[in-house]
Amino acid sequence: MNGLEGLAFTQARSAREYQDRPTTSDWAKVLATVPLFSGLSKRRLRKLAEQATFAEFTAGEAVLATGDTADSLYVILGGSAKAVGKPAARALRAGDYFGELALIDEAPRSATVIAGKELHVMRLPWQSVLWLARKHPAITLTMMRNLTTQLRRLEAQAARPVLS
Repeated sequence: MNGLEGLAFTQARSAREYQDRPTTSDWAKVLATVPLFSGLSKRRLRKLAEQATFAEFTAGEAVLATGDTADSLYVILGGSAKAVGKPAARALRAGDYFGELALIDEAPRSATVIAGKELHVMRLPWQSVLWLARKHPAITLTMMRNLTTQLRRLEAQAARPVLS
């Protein structure tokens, strides 16, 4: 179990045991481990964590669906998920994030994300993420790099010959 999964487990258990509940500073430390937010000050990460909400999903449960309105960026704290859409599915695990496309272009969601097993996510409101991206352009560059990596992967898949 990595640090994200451990903290996600603690947070899930904390719903039942209030005294062990992680603080905003704890969640800021989690955000600091996500490459998208690396280099941000502890203060900015705490401010972002203050806006976050948390959710759990069971295996096979939809986190978001194609066509939904974009309102958040999701960071996976523990478990796994799959982004299902055209042209190909993408596996997601602890430390990955999703929902950035709809935040960038303000269009409806382009994929459905399904929990692969018990899934714990931190939901960050789009206003907070966009405000942070304006203040720290490195976040936008990281998103762009990740999106271009995905695009190149999809192009390579499309270029493979189909065997009959």
